[in-house]
Amino acid sequence: MAGGQEPRIQINQNGPYRVEGTALLWMRQVKNEAGRPIGWKRGKPLDTGESYALCRCGASKNKPFCDGSHVEGRFDGTETAERSSVEMRRRNFNGRGLVMTDIKKFCVHAGFCVSEKTDVWELVKKTEDPASRTELIRMIRSCPSGRLEYAEPPVDAPVEDELPREIGIVENGPLYARGRVVLEGADRRPYERRNRMTLCRCGASKNKPFCDGTHTDIGFRD
Repeated sequence: MAGGQEPRIQINQNGPYRVEGTALLWMRQVKNEAGRPIGWKRGKPLDTGESYALCRCGASKNKPFCDGSHVEGRFDGTETAERSSVEMRRRNFNGRGLVMTDIKKFCVHAGFCVSEKTDVWELVKKTEDPASRTELIRMIRSCPSGRLEYAEPPVDAPVEDELPREIGIVENGPLYARGRVVLEGADRRPYERRNRMTLCRCGASKNKPFCDGTHTDIGFRD
């Protein structure tokens, strides 16, 4: 990249996400026979060039790309998400040899934390059982927003997969930013880097720039 700048997502005030040097692709949930999400399927990267602008207001006629509709619609993209340390906001759920952490504010209601028979809050109580522990870790790692993480004491740092640095377009849903991509606010202050983040693209989240699941409530469509 020109000048050696690290790939990043920059938020334009009341405008789009400006993306530099980050792959863009469609991603969809993989579901089991009961219709529950169990993982993600990645599509092929789109031909975007080195930089591109992604719609943040939800009104573009050229989704996922910006077409300037934010100007005509007088989009209010004010960022309202907390800037305090993620570490300070985690709630701990202790299992045997594993601690699950939860930041409810990041929830996008993707559904990976619940199965037909149980949920992560029950499974963390059963981590002495190898099958339960394996299922719990799979569910946590599939959470796109990073609401759920886990650590293995005595190490406090979350255990994370090495994810490619990319942006996944979730059908009728948020942008799934992966691989600790840099995210800068409209004031050019960076948000705390995280391995998994979901960014609002319906324009209606009350936790901008992050998704809060409102796209489902308002019936957002690509």
